[in-house]
Amino acid sequence: MISIKNLTKYYDSFRALEDVSIDIEPGQILGLLGPNGAGKTTTMRILTGYLRPTSGTIEVEEFDVEKDPVEVKRRIGYLPESAPIYPEMLTFDYLNYVASLRRIPKAERSKRISELSELCGLGEVIHRSVKELSRGYKQRVGLAHAMMSDPEILVLDEPTAGLDPNQIVQIRSIIRRMGEKKTVIFSTHILSEAEATCDRIVIINRGTIVADGTPETLGAAGIQSQLVRITLTGAETADAIAALSAVEGVTRVQPNEESAGKGSFIVSCDGESREAIYREIKRHDWVLLELARERQSLEETFRELTAVNNDSRGDAE
Repeated sequence: MISIKNLTKYYDSFRALEDVSIDIEPGQILGLLGPNGAGKTTTMRILTGYLRPTSGTIEVEEFDVEKDPVEVKRRIGYLPESAPIYPEMLTFDYLNYVASLRRIPKAERSKRISELSELCGLGEVIHRSVKELSRGYKQRVGLAHAMMSDPEILVLDEPTAGLDPNQIVQIRSIIRRMGEKKTVIFSTHILSEAEATCDRIVIINRGTIVADGTPETLGAAGIQSQLVRITLTGAETADAIAALSAVEGVTRVQPNEESAGKGSFIVSCDGESREAIYREIKRHDWVLLELARERQSLEETFRELTAVNNDSRGDAE
């Protein structure tokens, strides 16, 4: 159990986090999702003891991060955005060095490295120099590093940043396998990444939590609006868009790109607008073939919740 309570962090006058609270149950794969500069990395650095908060607390299995940092770090494996590995070492030698730092007995190190090599797909490169590895393989070495002491919690900061599509799929698979036995927390600003990997998503924007739930519930929630799918006959596209856009409570009307034919639209509106939309269609004597609520995608929800311009937040994460 991880308990984050009222976490706030300032860098001089810049507010990176404000009053963030999250409870994370054992065995969850939790994604911290947000645009660049939202506060994801700052949260992870405080959780892992690399930064001190301005205020607030974090407890990991009842150990306070500030009061008992060693006990907390024993329970956490951490992979920063860029894996901190020594390029001049062979992969095996590097992992053996990490095993020694983690105080794994010499007699057990080869077995542990072999287990992690299989889990992280390092067999082909285990005796190659780290500097020769692709970024994808370096990330896998970083994951093996984070897993070396078999921690209960894994904290991964943008684990697929800079990888090609095939490498991303491979890292996702590794994370899901890890999540079968461990609590995994990872940050990303890639929506597909969160949807494909996470049990739970916390969306952070401008240092505060703006949504918390499963990918399905966040999409279905329709935070400020709902999507309605409308199919008409007898209406020109431009006329239908103009008429429907004029209905009170409607914020956007666009052609339904997934529809093979004309006359289908996706309307973003509040929950009280559907009756008014029906009356507007009837007033024009168009034939209504379909009026159905559309499941809000995670992408729509994310765009809605992070619509505030983040440019002023600079590079702080």
